[in-house]
Amino acid sequence: MRLILFLFLAFAPAAHAQGTVAFFGLHLEDSSGQTTQSSALVAEGPDEADLARVEMLEAMLAERFEGEGYALMDLAPVAEELERVSNPASCYGCDIRMAKTLGAEFILVGEINMVSPVLVSIAVQLKDAVSGEIVKGGSVSVRGSTDEIWARGMRQILKNRIFREEDT
Repeated sequence: MRLILFLFLAFAPAAHAQGTVAFFGLHLEDSSGQTTQSSALVAEGPDEADLARVEMLEAMLAERFEGEGYALMDLAPVAEELERVSNPASCYGCDIRMAKTLGAEFILVGEINMVSPVLVSIAVQLKDAVSGEIVKGGSVSVRGSTDEIWARGMRQILKNRIFREEDT
């Protein structure tokens, strides 16, 4: 039995060798006007609960990509440049330059747009690090501003767009 297991593991296709990914995080954009109605709100910035949800979705993405065999790269070598970028998903090629510095094969970025206090759009893109072309991607709009609703939206993108089974 051990010999069979050994042979299976030794000669099985490498299911966990998808490539290296520079994950530059998710960018939160509030276009709802909710944080621009008063100067006090603008000074405070985004809601703490929304920022926590962004972190939750980033953790979901990282966990799923690692589970699918992608290696997420350490961003320390580009941390200074990344700090100066407001939105890595839309930065006129800065993501490609940073990925090249890291030696990444892929770039993972995303955007969360709060269209209104209850309508949120979530988009994720996996791009080729050399060309910048989208390899996989998806977006979804959700109604509500709770952890479960945002998580459900991310699960939808991951299951039905990013890691869906290809038709044969």
